[in-house]
Amino acid sequence: MTLDTEVQSLRQVPMFRDIDPSRLKLLAFTSERIRFAVGQKFFSQGDAADAAYVILEGRADVVLDAKSGQIKVAELGKNALVGEMAILSDMPRSATVVASEALSALRIDKRVFLELLGQFPQMSIAVMRELALRLERTNAQLLARSVPKTV
Repeated sequence: MTLDTEVQSLRQVPMFRDIDPSRLKLLAFTSERIRFAVGQKFFSQGDAADAAYVILEGRADVVLDAKSGQIKVAELGKNALVGEMAILSDMPRSATVVASEALSALRIDKRVFLELLGQFPQMSIAVMRELALRLERTNAQLLARSVPKTV
C-alpha cells in the first residue's frame, strides 16, 4: 500500500475526514504499518496505552476477560479506529483486541494522536461522537440481555 493509498484510507475514518490532506500524509508517514495474523493480539486488557490503530484491511474482535472466560463485545472492520479510549483516559486497556482474520493497520503513536486532537477541534468532536455511539450501543446490548425472554 502506498502513502497516498494510506491517506485515502485515513480519509474514510470519520474523525480524520476534515483534516487537511497534507496533514493526513504526515500522519500516514509517521505511523507504522503493521500486519496481524489470525489470532494475533493488537494489545491485551490491562496493557498500557501507547498507540491507537486504524484498521486498513481485515477484521478484529474486541473481547473482555471475565471470570467465565472471554466475552466478545464488538467486531471491527476496515476504517475502524481502536485503542483511543485508553489513550484519552490515560488508563490501562479496557479490552483485548485480536485479529479475527489477517489484517493490516496503521499504528498511531499516543503522542501523535494527542497532538492531532489538540490541533484539530473537529477531530476531538468526532472522537466524542464515536465514544458516545459506542456507549449507546453497549447500553442497548446490556438492556437486551437483561430483558427476560418470553415464550
